[in-house]
Amino acid sequence: MGTGFTLWLTGLSGAGKTTIGDIVGAELTRRGCRVEHLDGDVVREHLSAGLDFSRADRDANVERIGWLAARLTRHGAAVIVSSISPYEAARQRSRAMVEEFGPFVEVYVSASLEECAKRDPKGLYEQALAGKIPHFTGVSDPYEPPESPEIALETASEPPESSARRVLESLDELELVETAVAA
Repeated sequence: MGTGFTLWLTGLSGAGKTTIGDIVGAELTRRGCRVEHLDGDVVREHLSAGLDFSRADRDANVERIGWLAARLTRHGAAVIVSSISPYEAARQRSRAMVEEFGPFVEVYVSASLEECAKRDPKGLYEQALAGKIPHFTGVSDPYEPPESPEIALETASEPPESSARRVLESLDELELVETAVAA
């Protein structure tokens, strides 16, 4: 297995992107893949420090993630991106960069605003709904759901392990990873 690919999980804060990505990443590692997990919060801290939450800066952040994902894909990594990435156009530009080197699999991790707010350990939704956090995706800034994701998950109706299993089954069907062998 030397062909890299990018699995791009997009959705609101608290929808389950990082949790599902971590579960998928652990299984891909177990199967012998070289896995890199690019979490939006971590990338913003290290590669996109100084950017704010304007549309232009959000797009710049997503495109930086896309550029890095493309380079890692080129070198055979199974790249898992967990990023809100709220705008369709920026996700499509990232897709185009990655697809120069390997497959791009978009996963829409869907959960209602109410569900995400219930899961929010930092209380960010509460602050955003009270007007204390400007430009909060899904509250005071838009989120554009993917027009045609390869995989769509509804995380309010299934646990993260089931969502991750569906992602892995899709990767198996796309022949991007070795099929799991029953233990």
